[in-house]
Amino acid sequence: MKFSEAWLREWVNPAVSTTELADQLSMAGLEVDSVEPVAGTFEGVVVGEVLTRESHPNADKLSLCTVHVGAAEPLQIVCGASNVAAGLKVPVAVIGALLPGNFKIKRAKLRGVESQGMICSASELGLAASSDGILPLADDAPVGTDFRDYLSLNDQAIDVDLTPDRGDCLGLAGIAREVGVINRTPVTPPAMEPVAATHEDCFPVSLEAPQGCPRYLCRVVRNINPAAETPLWMQERLRRSDLRSISPVVDVTNYVMLELGQPMHGFDLAELEGGIRVRMADEGEKLVLLDGQEISLRSDTLVIADQAKPVAMAGIMGGEHSGVSETTRDILLESAFFAPTMITGKARSYGLHTDSSHRFERGVDPQLQRRAIERATQLLLSITGGEPGPVAESVEEDYIELRPEILLRRKRVARVLGLEVDDATIADILTRLEMQVEAVEEGWKVTAPSCRFDISIEEDLIEEVGRIYGYTRIPTRRSAAATVMRAEPEVTFSLQRAKQLLVDRDYQEAITYSFISKEMHDLVDSGHDTVVLANPISSDMSIMRTTLWAGLLQTAMYNQSRQQSRVRIFESGLRFINQDNEIKQELMIAGLISGAAAPEAWGAPARAADFFDLKADLEALFALTGCPEAFEFSVSEHSALHPGQSAQVLRQGESVGWIGKLHPELERKLDLTGAVYLFEIGVNSLLEGRLPAFQTLSKYPSIRRDIAIVVDQGVEFDAIRQTISETVPEILREILLFDVYTGEKVDSGRKSLALGLILQESSHTLTDEKVESVMAQVITALTDRYNAQLRD
Repeated sequence: MKFSEAWLREWVNPAVSTTELADQLSMAGLEVDSVEPVAGTFEGVVVGEVLTRESHPNADKLSLCTVHVGAAEPLQIVCGASNVAAGLKVPVAVIGALLPGNFKIKRAKLRGVESQGMICSASELGLAASSDGILPLADDAPVGTDFRDYLSLNDQAIDVDLTPDRGDCLGLAGIAREVGVINRTPVTPPAMEPVAATHEDCFPVSLEAPQGCPRYLCRVVRNINPAAETPLWMQERLRRSDLRSISPVVDVTNYVMLELGQPMHGFDLAELEGGIRVRMADEGEKLVLLDGQEISLRSDTLVIADQAKPVAMAGIMGGEHSGVSETTRDILLESAFFAPTMITGKARSYGLHTDSSHRFERGVDPQLQRRAIERATQLLLSITGGEPGPVAESVEEDYIELRPEILLRRKRVARVLGLEVDDATIADILTRLEMQVEAVEEGWKVTAPSCRFDISIEEDLIEEVGRIYGYTRIPTRRSAAATVMRAEPEVTFSLQRAKQLLVDRDYQEAITYSFISKEMHDLVDSGHDTVVLANPISSDMSIMRTTLWAGLLQTAMYNQSRQQSRVRIFESGLRFINQDNEIKQELMIAGLISGAAAPEAWGAPARAADFFDLKADLEALFALTGCPEAFEFSVSEHSALHPGQSAQVLRQGESVGWIGKLHPELERKLDLTGAVYLFEIGVNSLLEGRLPAFQTLSKYPSIRRDIAIVVDQGVEFDAIRQTISETVPEILREILLFDVYTGEKVDSGRKSLALGLILQESSHTLTDEKVESVMAQVITALTDRYNAQLRD
């Protein structure tokens, strides 16, 4: 909810600064997201009147104007706007004025004619992103007045980020009520007197779905002036609330929505047939919305229809055919209450989100509709003229939920808040919040106003007392309860330590949404069934992620599109898999690398990161468990990974994750440049660790023997290492792979592995005879099992 501070202070004006006001709202639970000036910084701009307009003698598209700005002599100004005309009131930047962007107005000659200032457009004053021509002002604008003062531009726009339960504050009236309660200041709304009917025309209304719309009011207004323009003061208030001025009827309904929190709509009466029917849509019937989009309606959607067709999606958006146009003279104003349960999620299910649906989803006061339609009529007649008819109301009271009567116990208040609040203060707070309060022996019987859908139990009332009384006034007390310190098992795997390890290895942690698009899921993890959201935030966040790779790949795309070619990121979080009609949630840790293996430096040659860089990082992660040898990498294929560079990670034969290079086809579809490598491991598989144990160091020297063997391409080094370890477990200390070669002098389909074996006895010095015997055993075992041959 964004609004002008000056507008709010017309309703309630406490003696606090803007900063204090924002702090008060935030501490009362209405978090202020931003406070910004409503216009750019400028000075030296005044209200002027164009006295004459003539063609420029040397330019067809320029005009030569004389402009009165309150000085003794009028100014001669060259203007390029097509809408400049004699008699028009305009903002004028005089010589020496400073406009947004530090643009200073100086004497100048345009095509040989002197210009003594500039007639300004809205965009040049920072009042709009773009504009077509100069900014015309009202006929009664006082010439010579400082333009900032004339439009009250020394104002702030306050943006309040409301929680979904505070729909009552989606109108200026609700915000004003809160400010008045906090500061104990009276709230004085503008006069909103009922408008007397001048004719008896009514439009028939039938409530065919009262469970979704139990109250519907409408009013016929005839003979409005279609050429009327919205006054500048209303346009400004709409602009400061991030709404664009469109036409008087639309602007008035938007203004009332901002002011009171009641969305409204205006129909072109000539386009309606027979009468209004509030009904459920017929499956598949079509409606073209105001934004030009044609939608196919579902039977669970509430619509406003006439006797022939749907004319609006109830509480969401009107139809294009029945909308108010430039030729409309007779209108039907609508003000209705739609049940939140009927509107919630409907807009998003059609790919829409409007100011109207935003309010109805959270709950609009079911008693507000008559006040809103009278206010809209009052404003509309003052702008366009017209002849109002009587307000026609159709209502089914049985479907309007009444606010419950709640017993608030004074002892319960003290227990929940942790302090004693006197009875007079509690009663005063609740009364100023417009609640009905009746004193009883235990405390009070309280009924919340109709606008407060969020108050239904005793604790809700206590929360109201606490936030208005002030959370900062609640004392902090130390607990007297005994605490028991329990030591963490030493073998427990620490996710925090694992994250720190990855940071130490030059990764950065990413936090991405748990929601992803179906398209991204099908690309990276089509093998798992998904959890589909019934009410997604948007179409690209419609399912729960089954892998953390989706978010990491999107982050890599975001970075690469901003010229960050070297990416090293990781994330830990839950994945969600639909398995046997249950949602299986698993805590995972995943990583992604792309680009250079190390930052650019003069002391080392540049090298692109590869599979083994990522594998080394993952093995360092396994080392934190104390038993890295329990994990192994098995060549396997994953739909998202390169078939020649992917492996399944196993622990004691059970799959715990994947590692590999992103499939080239996915790299192309995601528009990624360079090779991308990923891993993902289930954290639960890391939890079972092992304490390190001391082993006596041998005081006898070790011996190294190097051999080069030729084996088939499909033989993995891990299998060779396992065979050697099983053959000579007593004296083998380490196996080093220091070269892999394929090419000349090695048969096709074969590869050469150069191995270094570190041998050492713990009780005596190894002899050459013993070493030669051990090496012979190793070569024999490798020959028997893998058809290995010693390379010359």
